[in-house]
Amino acid sequence: MKSNAFGLDIGTTSIKVVWLNREKNVISYNTSLMTPTPIQGMQSESPFDHQEMAQIINKLVIDAKITTNDVNLALPENHAFTKVIEMPVISEHELGNAIYWEAEQYIPVPLETVTLAWSKLRTIKSSLPEEKMQVLLVAAPKELIKRYQTILDLAGLNIVSIETEILSIIRGLVNTTNAPTSLIVNIGAMSTTLGIVQSGQLVFNYSVPLGGVALTRAIASDFGLQVNQAEEYKRVYGLSDKNFGGKIGNAIQPILTSLLTEIKKAVSFYTEQYKGDSPISQMLLTGGGASLPGLAVYFAQNLGFESVLANPWSMLNIQGVPQQVKTHGQEYTVAVGLALKEYE
Repeated sequence: MKSNAFGLDIGTTSIKVVWLNREKNVISYNTSLMTPTPIQGMQSESPFDHQEMAQIINKLVIDAKITTNDVNLALPENHAFTKVIEMPVISEHELGNAIYWEAEQYIPVPLETVTLAWSKLRTIKSSLPEEKMQVLLVAAPKELIKRYQTILDLAGLNIVSIETEILSIIRGLVNTTNAPTSLIVNIGAMSTTLGIVQSGQLVFNYSVPLGGVALTRAIASDFGLQVNQAEEYKRVYGLSDKNFGGKIGNAIQPILTSLLTEIKKAVSFYTEQYKGDSPISQMLLTGGGASLPGLAVYFAQNLGFESVLANPWSMLNIQGVPQQVKTHGQEYTVAVGLALKEYE
């Protein structure tokens, strides 16, 4: 019997694996685990660093008791390009020829340096006589893909699929066409990905170079703390006014204000671009930085719609998940989405 591929999320600060199973229409939990990412992460070109990363991934897979070598992998949004574009309605053959001309307008690097993929999303109504169709355009640097391939080969793993993080997140949180229009805010260590999802499909995405590390550094600077101490303060106290007179919240307020400004721009774009369509009804907060105490309330108060700390284990009703794993659900969203790719 074919063994299901597992999801592997190599983040800036941690590496996560998730392995699921499906019997009939029930998705159940096999195993999951996370471990710290080496300081050099995936950015190093050194063969020695590649070997170290491969050993860490291999150990993580063994410790998690994953018995398949097949893996689904995600590339970080800040190192790839994901864009929803509009084009005239044309055939698949015509699209294959035209997409490279379109891509040159949106991909900020020479096309010969990237691997390009695309798929039709939907046909949309237009105020103009001709209809338009939306196309999902994804490009990833060939050198980056080669580096992942080298490391995974060294780890003894077989890459079944590669996609960008936002596509994994959507699958892990809103993988049904009847889901309400949602704004996804995935707060990682170094960047935050914004995505607007309508009827289960991505219609807008954008990466903001602000993440959990920036918040931690702001606290460390204001309080004169070591980074590990500042991280603990952030996780425990967050935006609460009850501790330190709200000084921790004040320290990170400028960064949150900048992030909120970018989110409001995304909401304004959607409202203008998709007049007459269903409005955004909820924000889904996810990623390692999303569990900052008081953050969901902060966004809800400033945006005017519901803000939810999104846990993929609960939202998808995955069976048999240990409570300790559920507690860290936001950190596993990408890996869960990758593991679910088996069942599309």
